[in-house]
Amino acid sequence: MAEFVLGSVQLGVKYGAANKTGKPSRKAALNLLRKAVDSGIRQFDTARAYGDAEERLGEALKGRRTFTVTKLSPLTELRPGAGRDAVERAVDASISESCKALQRDSLDCLLLHRASHMTAFDGFVWRRLLEHVQNGKVQRLGVSVQSPSEARQALLNHHVVHIQMPFNILDWRWSEAGVISQIMRRRDLTVHARSVFLQGLLAADDAGVWPRIKGVDPEAVLGPIRDLARELGRESAADLCMAYARGQEFIDGIVIGMETDEQLDLNLRLSVKRPLTLQECRRVDERMPRLPEQLLNPALWPKP
Repeated sequence: MAEFVLGSVQLGVKYGAANKTGKPSRKAALNLLRKAVDSGIRQFDTARAYGDAEERLGEALKGRRTFTVTKLSPLTELRPGAGRDAVERAVDASISESCKALQRDSLDCLLLHRASHMTAFDGFVWRRLLEHVQNGKVQRLGVSVQSPSEARQALLNHHVVHIQMPFNILDWRWSEAGVISQIMRRRDLTVHARSVFLQGLLAADDAGVWPRIKGVDPEAVLGPIRDLARELGRESAADLCMAYARGQEFIDGIVIGMETDEQLDLNLRLSVKRPLTLQECRRVDERMPRLPEQLLNPALWPKP
């Protein structure tokens, strides 16, 4: 069964279409993280670009036995065509800042925040990261992907041992593109799925928070999800969505972000319930409407 991985983006910046409470205070965030560890969560997800999320994780988890996945800076300070020295300085600075914020001598797992950086800048970013793996500053290396094409490219690189990808009950792209079968052939790979609630849309049961996208009727999606939850004996849409993701053979961890203790309590409870069987997952697949990719990728949503 896929492990519950606590995502920290909401602890560092205001994030999520269904987020009505905003970024929590430092005290609230530290209390939430410590409660998570005390409740048995051992894996955490963060990034250089998540505001002060790394700092909050570092303070809350100091001395705790945990595994943290972070992401390289988006490197927006580099101009197009930047040379090797500038690229290496930017990569080194991102790693150094992450180690300092997380209060670690080395990083458990570092992902490219932008998959394009695997080949960008004449490959200098990726080559520098491999050097940091060799010198022990980074223990595991991977890529955060947005699309099947990015995933396919990353999976061809044997140095990539960790993939983070969006996946939820509506997302047909990965199976049709052959990404899941490609993942299953990589026994050395760890896969974490994010966006299982699609930024909260699927769990909120509120059509009003959905982006306005041509061809998408929120009630035509939420209705079947509610029906399936009832038919399969799940307590809610959130329960169904998490159980569906945890029932996928290729997923090792489910990254779920939260900003309140109430959300933590709910997700902890759902994370130890029985996942869907493969037969139940197929039943869900048959009932879900096929929706445009614009809905499945929040980066393509129209600005409110």
